[in-house]
Amino acid sequence: MTSVWRTSGWILLGASLILALSLGIRHGFGLFLAPMSSEFGWGREVFAFAIALQNLIWGLAQPFTGALADRFGAAKTVIVGGVLYALGLVLMGFSDSALSLSFSAGLLIGIGLSGTSFSVILGVVGRAVPVEKRSMAMGIAAAAGSFGQFAMLPGTLGLIGWLGWSSALLALGLLVALIVPLVCLLKDNPPPPQAHEQSLGDALREAVGHSGFWLLALGFFVCGFQVVFIGVHLPAYLVDQHLPATVGTTVLALVGLFNVFGTYIAGWLGGRHSKPRLLTTLYLLRAVVIVAFVYSPLSIWSAYAFGMAMGLLWLSTVPLTNGTVATLFGVRNLSMLGGIVFLFHQLGAFLGGWLGGYLYDRTGSYDLVWQISIFLSLAAAVLNWPVREQPVARLQPAGAA
Repeated sequence: MTSVWRTSGWILLGASLILALSLGIRHGFGLFLAPMSSEFGWGREVFAFAIALQNLIWGLAQPFTGALADRFGAAKTVIVGGVLYALGLVLMGFSDSALSLSFSAGLLIGIGLSGTSFSVILGVVGRAVPVEKRSMAMGIAAAAGSFGQFAMLPGTLGLIGWLGWSSALLALGLLVALIVPLVCLLKDNPPPPQAHEQSLGDALREAVGHSGFWLLALGFFVCGFQVVFIGVHLPAYLVDQHLPATVGTTVLALVGLFNVFGTYIAGWLGGRHSKPRLLTTLYLLRAVVIVAFVYSPLSIWSAYAFGMAMGLLWLSTVPLTNGTVATLFGVRNLSMLGGIVFLFHQLGAFLGGWLGGYLYDRTGSYDLVWQISIFLSLAAAVLNWPVREQPVARLQPAGAA
């Protein structure tokens, strides 16, 4: 038992470090919107579309990278993802057109993220720890990704100020390359399929025929819309409101810092209370926080308060959503099924990132997007409420179903 816990500890450490690098750097992309758009004379929609495309590609690739990790182990998937992520950052540093930006920041980094982020990494964690510790372990790994956001945002801003945006991206590419040697900590060796186990097709049919699977996926769409809209456009929004540019960076850093606590607490609570009901509560609280931020007088301190409050709710949905998928369907195909749910998150992310730039360029304001975010929070709360956290009949003891 001691050796099992020791192995699980190393896997959790590797998973946490990889998520901290992958998500920490990704959360800083909004800092490049203003300098790149200014240098090349782009409207905000050009950069916003590239980041939206990144999220869409990330989501579309995620079920496939998840399926590969489930069948062959995560190591190869993470290595390929890390290499493509680093290459995408380097080429993004040389981008001078909408096409080259969409190829580097959109296509390459999007595929890279699919191999180095939640669905693949949390699938490893879910298989490595006992079921009673699974939700909390996922919360710890997700919290590490949030700490990466907190640590990397000031670092990214410092690199931009010191080296300029282009060289800063090259430096970040070198940092992402550290993911490759960290793979040695992910000792993920899924057992070969047994004769009685589900095929891939059977797993898919079981999931798509389950109403809870679709309700979780649609709720996760809202999470993606909100976090990418805020992550990409909040710094520019605050500058538009005549606050210093450093305030936006500080707010996003506060989001990352407080999300360390939020995701850990969510994972801990998810092991003790209904995860779907916790998701409903989180989305309702998001609606309250956004309303208070948008419709109250804005100041530096109210912006900081928004960052702290939103941080507690930011990625807290991740361990709860992935944990519910694991409870419903088991862990054998967790990376793939979690990847499909995550695809909906990324469809929302695409819409939130692109729509923010599109509507801003046409109306000169983010007001309508904030209103859409509030409405979607309420919709997600309603969607998650009826989900029953009960394993499918296949996983229940004989006679229990």
